[in-house]
Amino acid sequence: MAERILTLRELNRATLARQFLLERAHVRPLDAIKQLVAMQGQVSNAPYIGLWARLSAFQRADLTSLLTGRQVVRASSLRGTLHIIAADDYLLLHPLLQPALSRRLHLFAERTVTFDMDHFVTQMRDYVQEQPRTGIELRARLEELYPGMGQQQIVDSVRMYLALLQPIPAGVWGFTGRPTHTDAATWFGQPLTSATEGNLRQLVLRYLAAFGPASVQDAQEWSGLTRLKDVFDEARPDLRIFRDDLGRELFDLPGAPRPDANTPAPVRFLPDFDNLLFAHADRRRVISDADRVRFFAGNSRCTAFLVDGVVRGRWKVERRATSAMLVVESFEPLSPAVEDELRAEGERLLRWMTEDAVVYVVQFTRMAPSL
Repeated sequence: MAERILTLRELNRATLARQFLLERAHVRPLDAIKQLVAMQGQVSNAPYIGLWARLSAFQRADLTSLLTGRQVVRASSLRGTLHIIAADDYLLLHPLLQPALSRRLHLFAERTVTFDMDHFVTQMRDYVQEQPRTGIELRARLEELYPGMGQQQIVDSVRMYLALLQPIPAGVWGFTGRPTHTDAATWFGQPLTSATEGNLRQLVLRYLAAFGPASVQDAQEWSGLTRLKDVFDEARPDLRIFRDDLGRELFDLPGAPRPDANTPAPVRFLPDFDNLLFAHADRRRVISDADRVRFFAGNSRCTAFLVDGVVRGRWKVERRATSAMLVVESFEPLSPAVEDELRAEGERLLRWMTEDAVVYVVQFTRMAPSL
């Protein structure tokens, strides 16, 4: 049987359905985090906003209680960036991701004749187990042990290699201080297990459940891992196979939702670095190539809003005395009907984020054209 070609719009609707972005879901926040595998947590407020956009009755206290109750953790994970992850999923994910995401440490070791990995690991683990350490303290200790090692990229690799978590208050709503890092095995009260082929297959299947249909390259982009082709090939008999508009092979779970391309997609405001924008090598299902260049060019802000399921620009919140303003910055002019929908959703977001404001305003502006 010929493999069916899925259009970009069909891929868009399939992914939005799994991301709870076609309609808000009536599920527990912990279950939502598990469905999404992990949520970007580089900005403390981001996972909160990401859950608000996806769940029908989410309150900030819901995620804070998961963090304080140690049901979820904040740690370096997919692609080496900070994520909020269910505690038991961290135990699954970290052994799979650690070898690939700590490669900078291995490169430093290879270039440094006097580097002793066993001695280094013992010294650093003892240092962190004495008490949680800030990033500044970690850099200083690395530089003390091996001059030239106190670079941020190497520190990030060390956090992955040693399996360090950021305990609360890091990650809670409104946190802007310096996070500390602690040893995951000590925090969990048990050693981390080794990676297994079965766990790698499980990771791939969960990726498809959250972001499929997708290619091998898409899964590698999302995870930061390489050489996943063999894992997909081994799982092939249990998967559905499709093609995209460029003829690339796509994999999916047989029972996963693939809604009709004409399924309505409401407007949504996504937080900084939401994984929807980073989960595929080919991101055209959620943002055009031209808009992608404009969106990521020279701007550290990475909030996005969706219209009909695709990214149409950025947003930000500005506070002025007793007022709160949501500024919607679009790539192109928006129709009056779309502006009305965005205004209603934006006011709901403002009221959820800033209960102490008296006046709530949604303002529309245009993004400067790319050079």
